Amino acid sequence: MDKKDYYEVLGVSKSASQDEIKSAFRKLAKKYHPDVSKEPDAEAKFKEIQEAYAVLSDEDKRRQYDQFGHAAFTNGGGAGGAGGFGGFDFSGFDYGDIFDNIFGGFGGGFSQGRSNGRNRAQRGSDVLMRMKLSFEEAVFGCKKAIHVDVTEECSECSGKGGFGEQTCDKCHGSGSITSEQHTILGSFLSKTTCPKCGGIGKTYERICSSCHGNGSVKINKEIDIKVPAGVDTGTRLKLSGKGSGGVNGGANGDLYIEFSVSEHEYFVRDENDIYVEVPITITEAVLGCKKEVPTLFGNVMLTIPAGSESGEKHRIKGKGINNEATRKKGDMYIVLKIVTPKKLTREQKQLLDELSKTNLDDDNDIKSFTKFVRSNEK
Repeated sequence: MDKKDYYEVLGVSKSASQDEIKSAFRKLAKKYHPDVSKEPDAEAKFKEIQEAYAVLSDEDKRRQYDQFGHAAFTNGGGAGGAGGFGGFDFSGFDYGDIFDNIFGGFGGGFSQGRSNGRNRAQRGSDVLMRMKLSFEEAVFGCKKAIHVDVTEECSECSGKGGFGEQTCDKCHGSGSITSEQHTILGSFLSKTTCPKCGGIGKTYERICSSCHGNGSVKINKEIDIKVPAGVDTGTRLKLSGKGSGGVNGGANGDLYIEFSVSEHEYFVRDENDIYVEVPITITEAVLGCKKEVPTLFGNVMLTIPAGSESGEKHRIKGKGINNEATRKKGDMYIVLKIVTPKKLTREQKQLLDELSKTNLDDDNDIKSFTKFVRSNEK
């Protein structure tokens, strides 16, 4: 029986790129793998797909195939070799990355184990800590001493995890074990992490009692920090290198502090601006006055003009928050609130009654509204 064209087997054109060939193989291998597919001829198709991919994924073999066809891999052909499928030798051909991506290391025989990297320098992990601040601490900045749990290199064993270092006699210092596996697809080399040394290539005569062989210990560390003026709820402060310690000479992680700011009884913040509601009496609003009002930096005298109304805003420039991070300075806003008295003396009632008999409604707004109300009568 004549063999099918390898390009037809994978469903690609003769001008297909290596990425297209690899992608086609993945799809077909996933579909026809004998341990996955329920089709009766799945194993035969899978072998056919394997053979096609083994040739077309290798530039030299693909060039021979394009020139001589299947004859390049039969006895006496251009490629030579025995075993495998139709004379092509599959031994040593690595499908590891293909099957790792398709099956996540399916069946174990195809995947190549990798050292766990314990002997490489590793950066320490970042640490996030939350801190509550008063309104004043956030506005003006402050200094704080915090306690944070971090992981650091064990000082007892200098991060090695033990004493009396020696080369692992199982992997001979490589950190991995290589073995040859024989399957229906040919021979494959499988590399796994050395079970004795855990991939570091070394063993120790005595395990460190301080870190129990981990090379790192957890400690509670006190750190002095400067909270910059102007932070707000949700603001994060980054302290480089103050997180967990690195392993095998790796850099330390960073410490992030996220702030939560308490509300003030009177001051309300809007970014870098501060608002404060100031209550005034009816007479102060009508006649105008000078009133002492609070700011972040102490009290100031504010002139309230006659005829002021509730909700009026008076801006005091530069008396808001001086934000260190943005280098911007906010303003202070005084919001007037006219307070209507709920209890009046007899004398106060008489005075207001006399006042009401005067022509208080001689105001354009009042006149306009009164005219609208009368025109709205049904």
